Amino acid sequence: MLKEFIDKDFLLENQTAKSLYHDYAAFMPVIDYHCHVNPMEIAQDRRFENIAQVWLGGDHYKWRLIRAAGEKEEFVTGEGSDYEKFMAFARALPKAIGNPVYHWTHLELQRYFGCNLALSPETADEVWRICNKKLADAAMSVRGIITRSRVEVIVTTDDPADSLEWHQDIVSDKSFQTKVLPAMRPDKAIHIDQPGFAEYMRRLSDVTNVPIKTLDGLFAALESRIDFFNGMGCRAADHGLDEVPFEANAEENAGAIFEKAINGAALTDREVRQYKTAMLLFLGRQYAKHGWVMQYHYGALRNINAAMFQKLGPDTGYDAISGCGCGRGVASMLSALEETGELPKTILYSLNPNDNAMLVSIAGGFSGSGVACKVQHGSAWWFNDTKPEMEAQLTSLAGRGLLGGFIGMLTDSRSFLSYTRHEYFRRILCNLIGGWVENGEYPNDVKALGEMVKDISYNNVSKYFGF
Repeated sequence: MLKEFIDKDFLLENQTAKSLYHDYAAFMPVIDYHCHVNPMEIAQDRRFENIAQVWLGGDHYKWRLIRAAGEKEEFVTGEGSDYEKFMAFARALPKAIGNPVYHWTHLELQRYFGCNLALSPETADEVWRICNKKLADAAMSVRGIITRSRVEVIVTTDDPADSLEWHQDIVSDKSFQTKVLPAMRPDKAIHIDQPGFAEYMRRLSDVTNVPIKTLDGLFAALESRIDFFNGMGCRAADHGLDEVPFEANAEENAGAIFEKAINGAALTDREVRQYKTAMLLFLGRQYAKHGWVMQYHYGALRNINAAMFQKLGPDTGYDAISGCGCGRGVASMLSALEETGELPKTILYSLNPNDNAMLVSIAGGFSGSGVACKVQHGSAWWFNDTKPEMEAQLTSLAGRGLLGGFIGMLTDSRSFLSYTRHEYFRRILCNLIGGWVENGEYPNDVKALGEMVKDISYNNVSKYFGF
């Protein structure tokens, strides 16, 4: 029997899955513990003039599809009008069968705009009209969308030198109930091999009023910012790493390496790894001291198209999956922190799905201390938040770890409509568990399973971060 496109039982293939989703998962609020939305737009309660602005602005997932369909860059990031860019997306999307963007787009159309049309060149004008009429409603402001999505906590991604002024504005406005918390991402202080490192040291020094001429000076400046972030409710840090390095005795040489770099001297690959190792150890200890969660995102080949990077800059859709194997580095880093009792709660994400089993097994090696699932294998990330890769991540975690302790989904998005990704994840989760039950692989105790689904959807992450 042919199912209706994205009906109420979308992705739910058996009765147990339907019960778990509709009676348990669907009602849980959202905690979006890692994203890239702009806190200024929340503080100012931005209104969008049209659907292209809310859909296509900064969304490199969609940009890649539009380019792949043969559209000119003018209609992606260029001078084309919002309507022309929307039409380019409408021409590309019907070809994206099997891509999660196709599902996300139509979930967003249904949930936020009450529009059941499938976007195509034939329906585009009607979708444009329906969405823009809805966006004219005051309830479809940024804060309205967040409230409608039942989002309790949003965790943004913020540089140590950021003022967090918009977070302060949000906190001071008692009319808005959603918590918007910063997460520190000190990548610019770690990537000593990247252009602009010395300039960033000067910026961080200006913000903290701490001279940064030595590594101890950098440590003092970062401690100052960690204290500031902590006072603003920060509960997490995040690292975007090409790989997770580990060099023995790195801290002995890191100071001299730092001084070489800020004085313009070239560094060897080993010196770069030594410095990064020392920095990650220092930061991990700081996070443990403050009770923060440490996140490692690694395995991306960034800006692989040099010509387009020169033209458009980073985060524009020109990244790929790296084949690097970082198992030894990850395990050694966690072990070094654990050895002194300074391993914080940690979430590990690899952009390479081949690392799933490795990361689950590493996480299991650092259980204990009375903390449930202290080291987590993070949700399927970026190129992996497809239906099959999300199922693979969940299956790997269930087979080698403790699925019931998982902290669930995040958006990793710049879009305020992307909270439907939590729904997408919950449907996939319920369907996977439901299939195991109906295949006789787990008892048919829907009440107990429902509590597990609620935990994975919301309760576990709330407890893990301490929100």
